[in-house]
Order: sequence, then C-alpha cells, then structure tokens
Amino acid sequence: MKSAACTSLLCVLLALGAAGCGHDPAQPDDSTRVPPRPLTSAEGQLVSCDNSFAFKLFRETVAREDPASDVVLSPLSVAMALTMTLNGARGETQQAMQQALELSGLTQNEINASYRSLIDLLAGLDPDVIFELANSIWPAVGFPVEPEFLQLNRTYFDAEVTALDFAAPGAVDVINGWVETKTNGLIANILDNIPPGAVLYLINAIYFKGSWTHPFDPGVTEEAPFWRADGGISTCELMAMDEVEFPVFTDEATGLMVLDLPYGVGDFRMTVVLPAYGAELDSLIAGLTAPQWDAWLAGLNPMELPIYLPKFKLEYKQTLNDVLAALGMEIAFTPAADFTGISPDAPWISRVIHQAVVKIDEQGTEAAAATVIEQVTGISLNFRADHPFFFAIRDRHSGAILFMGKVADPA
Repeated sequence: MKSAACTSLLCVLLALGAAGCGHDPAQPDDSTRVPPRPLTSAEGQLVSCDNSFAFKLFRETVAREDPASDVVLSPLSVAMALTMTLNGARGETQQAMQQALELSGLTQNEINASYRSLIDLLAGLDPDVIFELANSIWPAVGFPVEPEFLQLNRTYFDAEVTALDFAAPGAVDVINGWVETKTNGLIANILDNIPPGAVLYLINAIYFKGSWTHPFDPGVTEEAPFWRADGGISTCELMAMDEVEFPVFTDEATGLMVLDLPYGVGDFRMTVVLPAYGAELDSLIAGLTAPQWDAWLAGLNPMELPIYLPKFKLEYKQTLNDVLAALGMEIAFTPAADFTGISPDAPWISRVIHQAVVKIDEQGTEAAAATVIEQVTGISLNFRADHPFFFAIRDRHSGAILFMGKVADPA
C-alpha cells in the first residue's frame, strides 16, 4: 500500500551510517563546532555496517517500484526494529538476519552496546534539532516471551513492553495510537489489522524536525517546471537561495552534483545528489554503494552558488517482506525460522510494515518513520534541482544516515 501527497516523487530512507562495513564514515570538516565526543570503535563499525544495509535496502526497494513512483524509507528504523528481533533469533535464522543487516562482523553484545550509545548520542546531538526515537514490544496476552529477550531490548533499546489482548476490538487503535504519538501525528494508521495468528509486535518509531541553518526566503519561492524522467513536465514550488556558501561536490565527467545543507548547528545534514539533465537516476541508484557515498562526502568543498530546491511532502507505506527476503533473510519469514530466543512457541515474522513521511519547506524538514514487525505460530553554474535527484538526511558527526530518497516529481 502506498500514498503520496505529491505525484511521482520517490523519496527518503532513514537509517544509520555513511560508510560501507569496514570503512570509517567520511565527514568533511567544514565546521569549527567541536563534536560531543568521538565515536568508539564499535560504534564506528556499527554505523559503517548499517550504512551498507541502508544502501542495499534502498537499491532493492527502488528496483521493485515503478520508475515514476514515490518511495520514502528509514533504514535506521527498519534496522533497529530488526535488530531488536535479532536478539531472539538463533541458528541459521540469526546468521541470515545478521548477513542481511550487514552485521556479521559484530557479536550480539557489540551490536546491542553500540546501539545503546548511538541512541544516546543522536538524542542529544543538536539542541536546535528535535530527534526522537522510541521502541516498543507488544506480546499477546498469554503468549510466553523469554524474560532475557525483553530485558535485552529494555536495556539497550529503551523498549516499552505492553501485553495486549489482540482479539479486543480496540487493539489496533492502541498500537496505532502509540505510533502516532511517537511520530508527532505524522503516522496515524500504520497497522490496518491484527490477523488471528499474530502473537507479537516489535515497533520502532522515529521523529525528526530540523530548521535549516540558512532558511530559504518564502518570498522568492515560485512555481517552476520540474522535468520528469519520462519526458513530461510537472509544476513544483521551487525554493531559491544565493550568496550563501555550502559544501558542494561536482563530477566534471558525469555532470553530477552533490549539495550538503545543514540543520541547526550543523551536525544533521540533508545531502542532495543531483545527476545531470537526462541522466537516469534509477541507474545511478542501482549502482550506489557506501564507498561511492564516502567518496562524494569526502569531495565536498565550500562553494557559493545559487541553490534551487523544490518544496515537497512525501508519504510511503510498504510491506518489506520481499525486499528483506531478497537481501538474504527469507528464512525469517517461514515456519522454519528459529526465534526460540523470543519464545519457545516458535514464532516467525509474518510482516515487516514500514511507513515514512518527509516534509521539506523554506524553514526546514519534518520527518517521521515507523517499522512494525509482526510475528505469528551535469555540472551547471547553479544547483538547480528541477529534475530527478536523490538525497539523504544525515548526522555529520557519527555518519548516521537518517533518511534517503529519490525525488522523481515533487508536483
């Protein structure tokens, strides 16, 4: 199921990191702001591996959608919900999930401890940016859940645990109400029903609200053409700014440009990747890797040039079972799954439901995402983003990618 407030806009992943597993996140030092603290080795490895998962998830999801469709994802939300579930996986199921999540090089203790400290870091990183993250576990009343599984997720993920009668008429509303509250009303009805066999829900919710360090002037926003990949033309509200210096990367060979727009004091960023006119964005995304991302970030240099960016609001909702199965964790969606660390009653994952919303305007960005895991028995003289592009909202300090997306049509 999908919905979009703008027709034909494919957008936004939220997940961790900005590097492939085994690489340090590339972070151009274009600010004199002192980081709150350096990343630990384990945190750096977690972010690096989670970034590899982010790009895999993005590539696979985009490849399964119509080129003109809209997509918004939070890989951070998906990764965190699945990692909570990973605490109860055993045997082949555990190995498959770790491989899909690019976490094979870390022990479960390292994964949990690194998430714990990274959650704390992100929550207090920028006083001028709201970043809220919440996790919850909802077992059916009477369903036996291993105490160790619950305690691990309470300790490392701040997971709230609430037993719920899934057969009660208002059960869906209770879970949806929790998600709506934690996403500040942006995601209201992520769960459409609770099937008869459901025994457990694991949920992550993320909310982000950041004001641009340099806001756009609403007085100069105007309607302008947006040149779609199919050759058609839409009308968008194009924001504009000049006489401000931003980090920019340009590739003379391909005409690709990368722009880094800061929020608040500068730790959170929206990185916009704009291919040349006529270049196929889907082909670019299909070959996108964490090392390529690192190279773009490492190549950012301060530059003053006119900036044009469309206003838009994106919404996307999708069940990610097929995508995650294609990434290597198919066994988790079958009765052969081993989640005995969660319960002796052998549950398996029936649905991974993901929903995300991103709103961009002259003042900044508001975004939210939630993931529900259900278990059952051309270079130009200006940066004018008036044709398809993709972007990522990231934390410059840790390298964590909060959102990524492809904009096909912001009309």
